Amino acid sequence: MRKTIEDIAAEDGRYNAEALKFVYEGLGATIRKIKEAADEDQPRHISGAELSKGLAELAIERWGRLSRMVLNRWGVSTTRDLGEIVYLMINHKWMTAQETDTIEDFDNVFDFEEVFEKQFKFNLQ
Repeated sequence: MRKTIEDIAAEDGRYNAEALKFVYEGLGATIRKIKEAADEDQPRHISGAELSKGLAELAIERWGRLSRMVLNRWGVSTTRDLGEIVYLMINHKWMTAQETDTIEDFDNVFDFEEVFEKQFKFNLQ
């Protein structure tokens, strides 16, 4: 039987279970957005960089200017942390990877301060 996300997070100790849930949900959201943008019917593999950027978009949609603070509170402060969570989930059969995927695909995809604070734009609709 597969471990729960809460059990995985507690056993690992680096990240809050909410961070694992966010990454897991964010994978689905990122795949949907990429599929819609490319007008594709079939799901395709997404790279670590694509997932990292998709997670940043989802964080901004959910928490706006507080995104960095929320993620930091959960132990996530770099895109490498996102990759660590992905590979933790892969190791526990919650996600899959291709042979060409590596944890390094998540290294330095973007800077949290730059994306979540300096480049943040308020939506004044």
